[in-house]
Amino acid sequence: MTAEHHSTAASMAGSKTIDTGLRLLEILRDHPDGLTITELAQSAGIHRNAVSRHLAALGNHRLVARIGTRFTLGLGIVELNAAVQHRLRSAAASALQMLADTCNATAFITVLDIDESQAVVLTVAEPRASQIHVSYRPGTRHPANRGASGIAILAGRPPRSGERPAIAEARVSGYSVTAGELQPGAWGVAAPITTPGRPANASVGVVTIGVRDESTIVPLVLSAATEISRLL
Repeated sequence: MTAEHHSTAASMAGSKTIDTGLRLLEILRDHPDGLTITELAQSAGIHRNAVSRHLAALGNHRLVARIGTRFTLGLGIVELNAAVQHRLRSAAASALQMLADTCNATAFITVLDIDESQAVVLTVAEPRASQIHVSYRPGTRHPANRGASGIAILAGRPPRSGERPAIAEARVSGYSVTAGELQPGAWGVAAPITTPGRPANASVGVVTIGVRDESTIVPLVLSAATEISRLL
């Protein structure tokens, strides 16, 4: 075997190792109570010994944690997530403020929590020329399948069995509009923030008191989502 062929083979093996490790993390993400090595091996379709080796490597970086005989996602995942959220805040600050001022409404970015059941408000921009607007606090949580922001995130992800029709509709249109789902009298529009080849983990949107002209607000929200995606 030539040096070039050896290098190519090593690169392919390394890619397969990374792919398997990421696959195990994705499986653990879908099982917040953890899985045993045997259960992980069955889910991933690989040998128990291979799973053990991967878990050891992932554990060295605190990406997985062991509780008795079960393995779960580790604190390292939370730290990586925090770093991504910081980057998202920085990239979105200007676009978010522009969206708030242009719509004269509270603009916000929402992210999907690690267990994917909750949506969390990451950052908020209030319209600078408005005297009355919706107050929205970073850290506010709500079910991911409720409200325009959560629906928009899920619409930017692959379909799941049993999902709300509103999510499927938003997947087709590219945005979500809801009224009164999270707060009586509030009207919201949101669009997923996407990057090529990856499911959405965040959305950008606005919330107002009372219904606004959808044909005016929606293009502005979609434009903000595109701009933030470009910056990321």
